[in-house]
Amino acid sequence: MQDEQIVALYWDRKEDAIRQTQQKYGAYLSKIAYNILSDFEDSEECVNDTYLKAWNSMPTHRPSVLSTYLGKIARQLSIDVYRKRNSVKRYASEYAISLEELGDSFSDGITPEQALDSKLLDEAVNSFLRTLSDDARNTFIGRYYFFDPLKDVAAYCGMSEAKAKSMLYRTRQSLKAYLVKEGFDL
Repeated sequence: MQDEQIVALYWDRKEDAIRQTQQKYGAYLSKIAYNILSDFEDSEECVNDTYLKAWNSMPTHRPSVLSTYLGKIARQLSIDVYRKRNSVKRYASEYAISLEELGDSFSDGITPEQALDSKLLDEAVNSFLRTLSDDARNTFIGRYYFFDPLKDVAAYCGMSEAKAKSMLYRTRQSLKAYLVKEGFDL
């Protein structure tokens, strides 16, 4: 089923919208949630919450790209669960590892979560990403937006892990220099 048809089902308040969304995007949303949480039960709950949030938001909002819209919801819900859970104890997840790697690009006083929540910083990072080659951008987004393991990022970008790791390091260094040039106090 096409995305436009699925969105129309949400707008018409047809329960089949959730079934169609689950069939088309269930694995995609589960991967996003699991990469952040490293727990199948929590991931499943976040995916179900994604369907509910989509159901509640669609009559007033018509997303232009359904996969991105759903992915953003799943990602934010998963990050919220991760933060709540980790206020009690630490779990090793791709999200934690990615944030640790990315943390070198930001000042010690600001965590990556806080910095990325800033709209101005978000716009600067997006602007920076548009300057990158396709390989560098896809590697960066795969690792730091989808929180995919380095091995997976290297595989779907068609490069060795060593090359992907090196590319990510250079991209983080370039990002830091770009943000300084743009006036961010790092």
